[in-house]
Amino acid sequence: MDRQMYHYATVSKALEELAQKGFTTDFNLEEDRIVNHCEDFTIEHIYRYEGETDPGDEATVYGIQSKDGEKGVFVASHGAYTEKSAAMMLHEMSIKGRNDE
Repeated sequence: MDRQMYHYATVSKALEELAQKGFTTDFNLEEDRIVNHCEDFTIEHIYRYEGETDPGDEATVYGIQSKDGEKGVFVASHGAYTEKSAAMMLHEMSIKGRNDE
């Protein structure tokens, strides 16, 4: 997996950069699609943000691509990682991807 990690000052900047790379679908609006078909997606980019004073400000921005070539983003906040959430599925995929390298 040729995934890249970048660090930008803000989530907005990461989303802007991903949009310029063709990641235009907002997969937050299609969370069930990721949960029900996570095997159809690959993580291409990961941007992580940690709150300087408040852990509630933590976020991860995923640049993901579907098997059919659709590129988009998923933004996971600190509280989004429930057992069957898209955020948890993507987090597990990112860990697996690191172990496969």
